[in-house]
Amino acid sequence: MEVLGIDIGFGFTKVAGCKDPLIFKSILGDATHLQFWSDFSEVSPAEYFHVTIDGKTYFVGDLAENQSNVRHFTLDQDKLISDFVKILALTAVGFMGSENEPINIVSGLPIIYFKEKKDTFTEILKGKHEIIFTQPDGKTVRKLISIDKICMLPQPIGSALNVVLNDDGKLIDQDLAKKKVGVIDIGFRTTDITILDHLQYIDRGSRTLDTGISKAFSIISNKLRERSNTNVELFRMYKAAESGSIKIKGQEYNFSGIRDQVYARLAELIASEIERLWAEDWDIDKILFTGGGSMVLAQFLMPLIIGNMIPLRAKVDARLNNVRGYLKYGLHLWQNPQA
Repeated sequence: MEVLGIDIGFGFTKVAGCKDPLIFKSILGDATHLQFWSDFSEVSPAEYFHVTIDGKTYFVGDLAENQSNVRHFTLDQDKLISDFVKILALTAVGFMGSENEPINIVSGLPIIYFKEKKDTFTEILKGKHEIIFTQPDGKTVRKLISIDKICMLPQPIGSALNVVLNDDGKLIDQDLAKKKVGVIDIGFRTTDITILDHLQYIDRGSRTLDTGISKAFSIISNKLRERSNTNVELFRMYKAAESGSIKIKGQEYNFSGIRDQVYARLAELIASEIERLWAEDWDIDKILFTGGGSMVLAQFLMPLIIGNMIPLRAKVDARLNNVRGYLKYGLHLWQNPQA
């Protein structure tokens, strides 16, 4: 039995297992015939996902963004489940998982969608699947995988589990596990807020906010369209937002000032919701800040949150915190049941 953690986000798909964690953009595209593939530089696995699933062929992630004529990207949860989850998850599992033994998966969903969508998510992935990977040279690799068990969690719990469990799934932070911990998980489409008391999920203090980094990207993209008459897709904003500038048709546009204003306003909105939601939970011992959005909003949001913050770890990709926690919990659940 093999254990994997999978996190299907609106922005990125993440998978953790026995290999190094893998992350790629949650984009699907038509699989066009490429006349030539450059191999002048080293290609990471996430840069070339050409897959066939259920008889249909797709470019996935970077390959779809760069090479597909028609690209599919969504910020709608229903569409993410119905049209994207199977392809994205099986691409990840097919790359990371083994054919030789059944695979157990731990994954998560935003709190607001958890109860409604967890069974559908499980039904889509459970069972036997064939994934065909087409290599840049045209050769194909067929993988037959069997997904046996799937454990679903409210999404932000993964980050808390990542802190209290070690890589073998054993409890290593007994002190934090006995405390009341607030988790703020800022993603691409949503922000999930939750409380764990002695690792017990507290529903009263848990909610999904319809506020993520995509909202900031959308405002910035609209400003750029006004200035350049060009629509910059949200999934192409990551690097530009990080640097604060973008080159469009040879002209460079600096938007660092607008970006910081938008980020500051987004942080204020999130902080206001947290203050209201946690008004009665004044006894929270620690607050964990996580998610890909936390990396860009930290300087704006952390000064607005009152409490003992667990600082972001330098050089750690916060986008992977949930999926690492899912993997650790899967090991705890299935390989270390007495841990």
